[in-house]
Amino acid sequence: MDTTILLLLFAPLVGFLINTFFGKTLGKTGSGIVGTLAVVLSFLCTLCLFSQINAGDTLPKFHLADWFTLGKINVNFDFLFDQLSVLWLLFVTGIGSLIHLYSISYMHDDENMHKFFSYLNLFVFFMIVLVAGSNLLIMFIGWEGVGLCSYLLIGFWYKNQDYNDAAKKAFIMNRIGDLGFLIGIFVLGFYLNTLDFMEIKAALGKNIITPALLSVAALCLFIGATGKSAQLPLYTWLPDAMAGPTPVSALIHAATMVTAGIFMITRLNFLFELTPDVKSVIAIVGVITALVAAAIGLVQNDIKKVLAYSTVSQLGLMFLALGLGAYEVAVFHVITHAFFKACLFLGSGSVIHALHGEQDMRNMGGLRKAMPITFATMLVSTLAIAGIFPFAGFWSKDEILMAAFHHNTILWVLGSIASIMTAFYMFRLLYLTFFGEFRGTEDQKHHLHESPALITIPLVILGALATIGGAINLPGSNWLSHYLAPLFKAHEAHHLDGTAYMLMGIATVGALIGIAIAYNMYISKKQVPEADENVQGLHKVLANKFYLDEIYMAIIVQPIYAASSFFKKYTEKFVSKLVFGFGDITYALSLQGKRIQNGNIGIYLFAFILGICGFLFYLFVNRQ
Repeated sequence: MDTTILLLLFAPLVGFLINTFFGKTLGKTGSGIVGTLAVVLSFLCTLCLFSQINAGDTLPKFHLADWFTLGKINVNFDFLFDQLSVLWLLFVTGIGSLIHLYSISYMHDDENMHKFFSYLNLFVFFMIVLVAGSNLLIMFIGWEGVGLCSYLLIGFWYKNQDYNDAAKKAFIMNRIGDLGFLIGIFVLGFYLNTLDFMEIKAALGKNIITPALLSVAALCLFIGATGKSAQLPLYTWLPDAMAGPTPVSALIHAATMVTAGIFMITRLNFLFELTPDVKSVIAIVGVITALVAAAIGLVQNDIKKVLAYSTVSQLGLMFLALGLGAYEVAVFHVITHAFFKACLFLGSGSVIHALHGEQDMRNMGGLRKAMPITFATMLVSTLAIAGIFPFAGFWSKDEILMAAFHHNTILWVLGSIASIMTAFYMFRLLYLTFFGEFRGTEDQKHHLHESPALITIPLVILGALATIGGAINLPGSNWLSHYLAPLFKAHEAHHLDGTAYMLMGIATVGALIGIAIAYNMYISKKQVPEADENVQGLHKVLANKFYLDEIYMAIIVQPIYAASSFFKKYTEKFVSKLVFGFGDITYALSLQGKRIQNGNIGIYLFAFILGICGFLFYLFVNRQ
């Protein structure tokens, strides 16, 4: 068992080291194979652990090494492999393996392919640490590690300054959230004298910490989650992160890093259950984020930007479920979202690959005949995210909306509106990309082709999972809910009564309305979105993302720039003159002392005698 866990933990790290030091020697294909096999090995080890847990076994905490003791707090490198962490690792390493396989072909023409795979492997390693860590500090190591790797991967094509700016934006905005996460860790550590998850749970049962302080800790932890999982007001980094290669978008921004905040809150569910006000904040922020992102996605023309705002919107729905206490429902949607969103991102990469880098949907169209596999897999994934029966997204999204309906009707209405908009903009993407006449150049049209097998095989597997993935928690069987039941107070299950069927019907009709509107606009009327400079009114506001970036620039970035310019121009000069002034005084005094250092022994003897006399005076005269 220890060997299995060690392989799971360190195989991606070994892959990172091999590709870092020997990647060029291995060649492009060799480095891709090493990187992929490292993650596949972790996936196989996870399968072994999953089979044991699913059979009813309980895995003991894995102690890797002692770390430090500070006062009453003892922190070790311990890893916890329970139902939640093993389930999360299953789709992190499973989908990660498919994305690595996809990248062998997609990145083959890149001169730094070995470096790309080393970064991917390092990312997976830190994600495993984040998920499997048994205490908040180990989780934080993984948390910061995936942030670093995200920066490296988003800015992978560093010769483009816009990509560098996107990477820096992601890094800085995540640091804002991470500060909140750290404060939450400090509060819990100071008052509970432990950072271990199970010990925190036991300590909270003893009422050691006041409700007010507990709310502060929970709110700070949620702020950390808003940064990593791209919620208002810290979501603007994620759409810009599409600057990275498409496999990066699929790995980081569909299935792994952006779900870290959801994982953290789910892991600490026993803490958030004691802070109902913070849970209400989580639900409200989640549903507003879902609405805002969905509204922006309605008018985006970059195929990856549409998917980016879709990710933000779906994450908002997951946070809505968390705020309602439906933790297993949030996990359910995390899993189904990982299936269909990874497929959509990789499918968009297949389209971009065929069009030699083109990402604007206005320059696409008619690709379904030239790219039948890509079209079929993106079609089923689009049906899944739109919430059409019986695809995976229908089941998980329906459970979120059902939980919202039974808690707060307003939240249900807002979530339903976001879901209708999702159906519209996703089918807008599908129609503009694959239907109608091709709108690109003649050269692009001449070279249209289906992607190679290393790209289409992961698409087919993910498309199949997007189709049948909802079976893990079908009403009646509820396997996932039963599997996760030992970890937290189970969310109240809503049976398939008349209300449930009504809500399913409303959600389906809403999705069909969104699809019908998109069909009418982009198939029947053959509309093509206008050029950016021609849009007006609300369309322009949405196209400019509610001007949030401009607002942040005006109220945060520009004042910081102005303050830094002031300090550089005035304060820095004053401080410099003050410091150098002390230096000038010291230099002037040293010049006077320098003059008596002239080599005259008589002066030295005179100074020596004066010193002796002063010493004797102090000893015998001054003390009387």
